[in-house]
This record gives sequence, structure tokens and C-alpha cells, in this order.
Amino acid sequence: MGKVSVAEIKELMKSTGVGMMDCKKALEANDGDMDKAIEFLREKGLATQAKKSGRAAAEGVVTAVVEGNVGVLLEVNTETDFAANTDDIRNFVAAVAKTIIEKNPADVEALKNEQISGGNGTVGEALTELAGMKIRENIVIRRFVRMEGVLASYIHNGGSIGVLVKLDTELSADAVAAIGKDVAMQSAALNAPYLCREQVPAEVIEKEKEIMLAQMAEDPKMANKPEQVRVKIVEGKVGKYYSENCLLEQSFVKDDKLTVQGYVDAEAKKLGGSIKVVDVVRYERGDGVEKKEENFADEIANMIK
Repeated sequence: MGKVSVAEIKELMKSTGVGMMDCKKALEANDGDMDKAIEFLREKGLATQAKKSGRAAAEGVVTAVVEGNVGVLLEVNTETDFAANTDDIRNFVAAVAKTIIEKNPADVEALKNEQISGGNGTVGEALTELAGMKIRENIVIRRFVRMEGVLASYIHNGGSIGVLVKLDTELSADAVAAIGKDVAMQSAALNAPYLCREQVPAEVIEKEKEIMLAQMAEDPKMANKPEQVRVKIVEGKVGKYYSENCLLEQSFVKDDKLTVQGYVDAEAKKLGGSIKVVDVVRYERGDGVEKKEENFADEIANMIK
């Protein structure tokens, strides 16, 4: 068993929601390997499906804009929430989103070289001026996605989460707008990692089965059951994994008697057409960006002395 750092314990606690000492033991038992430690905790029944992005934190704005058959989902990060809520930042984000819609840049670097919508300079020049002269803190255009087709969007809590949804339908965009927004709101609320079960990699399902079997081995009531019985039970639990992790198989938040797919199908039938959800992109502000947290490491260090 190797010695682990306070930072590693902190990261595992944030990722799993498990207590300090159990996280310390899990890391020591797996020589500091974070993924193996998460798996170890799950096998012990101490951690649920780990949220690997749980440690992420950063300020800024996520926006989702749809104009006709073109839409964009965009995240711009700032150092403070005060800056994120200024008119200067909000106006800049809106102009950048419109630039993406109009110019269709390949990536963030290409975007910075485009003339900003409604302005004379480039997006990069506007960014430099905003960061250096007005806001006086670091501002980052982090990521964006641009789609074309029948689209719907949703922004949560003024820009903490944004979702862009693409639908395949012969119905008009106006007719399906509310349906698309409901799907977007579902994604914002429950954050399914996959759209449908076909997107779940086979190795992910196999790993889930291994973890479920390991959990049973730790359960006195299950440990003595024949292996073939435990395997059959696990096969049944895979369906629950899909219903929790695939957006279209989740219970619909507005009517839990339906799945999201069931809701979409029912609404399409009412409208006399068909609707297929073909793409959903969800951005959460600061997801995956490490933010310094004062004193937390010191608090843990004092606890384990």
C-alpha cells in the first residue's frame, strides 16, 4: 500500500461522495490509481455511479441560441461570478454566439480570427480588450457546438447549464418546439451521459456487470447464491442502468409514467407525424475545470493527523 496525498483524497471524496477514511483506504489499496479506487468503493457498495466531473468548478456563462434552422451552444468562462453577470460579458457572449451562427468556424481558434458580429474587430481582439481594459480578469472562450436542422434549446439558472437538442421530423419547428424544450430540460435536470442504449460502449456494460457481481459477493444475503443466479440478477439490473444513464429511457420528469422516448412518441402521434431525437449536447458551466478551493486540503490534513 502506497502513501497517498491529501489532494488525491480530496478528489476522490468529491468524485464519489464517500467519507475521508474510506477514500484514503481505497487509494492506498490501489496505489493511488483514481479509477481503480472508484471501482473499489463501488464494489464495496460505498459509492454509486461516480461523477467524474464532480470536482469541476468555474465561473462564466453558458448560452444556447437558435435562429431559424441554426443553433449554437457556447461556454465562456470568467474568474468570478461578478464578472460573469456584467452587461459587458453578457453582450460579448451574445455577439460571439451570433458570430458562430453566421460564420460557422471550425473551432475556438478559428472563431477568434472571425470578425465579431456587430463589430469591426475580430472575436480575439474583442476578447483581449474586454479582459484587459474592462473586466480585468482572465476570460476564456472554452467551447461551442453549432448545429443545423430542427432545433430546440434550454438555458438553466441564467447560464449555469445549457442544452441544445436536434430533432428529425417532418413537422414544423414551431410545432415541435415545446417537445424539444422538454427534452432539453430533462437533459439539464438529470444529465444522462448517453442519448440511447446503442451509444453505451460494450465495455462499459461489461464493467458494470463486474461491479454488480462484486457488490453481491460483499452482500451476505447474495454471496451464497449460485453464480448462475447472481449472473441472471445482474442481467436484470442492466436494464436499470440504461434507464438511469440513457436520456431516452429515463422516466420523464413531467410524467413519470412515461419514458422520455414514450413522451416524444405520444406527442408526435398527437401532431400526426414522427419525431426522433437525434442529438443532445449539454454544457454545464465549469464542468471539468479545476477551481482553487482555499483551506479544504488543510482541513483534511488536520483530520488525518
